[in-house]
Amino acid sequence: MNQFTAFTRSSIGRKYIVAVTGVLLIGFIVGHLLGNLQIFLGQEYINRYAESLAALGPALWAIRVGLLIVVLLHIYFTIRLALDNRAARPDAYAKKSHVKATLASRSMAISGLLLLAFIIYHIAHFTVRVADPRFALLKLDPLNRYDIYSMMVYGFQNVLVSGIYIVAMFLLALHLSHGTSSFFQSLGLNDKKMTPRLARAGRVFAWLIFAGYTSIPLAVLLGIVKPAQSL
Repeated sequence: MNQFTAFTRSSIGRKYIVAVTGVLLIGFIVGHLLGNLQIFLGQEYINRYAESLAALGPALWAIRVGLLIVVLLHIYFTIRLALDNRAARPDAYAKKSHVKATLASRSMAISGLLLLAFIIYHIAHFTVRVADPRFALLKLDPLNRYDIYSMMVYGFQNVLVSGIYIVAMFLLALHLSHGTSSFFQSLGLNDKKMTPRLARAGRVFAWLIFAGYTSIPLAVLLGIVKPAQSL
């Protein structure tokens, strides 16, 4: 236990925790996106996907709780690293590095906290379904399943909801653009040739994620994707 405590208090230990939790969250982000993009295939596909998740029963909530714990650990140790770095350098160096730092790297802690707030709202909105009373009015689909497809469409037809979602995805992209490129540096895997390439790949990946997630509310607002039933 003492060794674990020492590990979590060390700079390298905190970097490893941030890196590992970050990889786990990236895996979830990609998987969640692939599932959500099935809305473009129609009601049958997204409702079947949702039904397969619901079939997991209590295990699904265990996974959700586990992911929330991973998110909290990631945010906590990211903030700890930021505070450690600020305390370790003199003011003059801090001002100089601030100029060179990117918006993504400077906003890691605050973007993480804002994303946590969004996650809580997103769960209340689409998972627990307590943020929009219209969701209770939806009828079952032709196969007697809750109509996730129409729920998502009606949810994103609200301009404010879609706006919050798009801003959150922008913050996520900023977070990922720095986090993916700094992952290998955190593990001490620096290379003059590979590091810039990995940084570029991280930025491309981040904005592809942004494009994928924001394509859904934008398609709904533009009327490309419409509800399968009326309220």
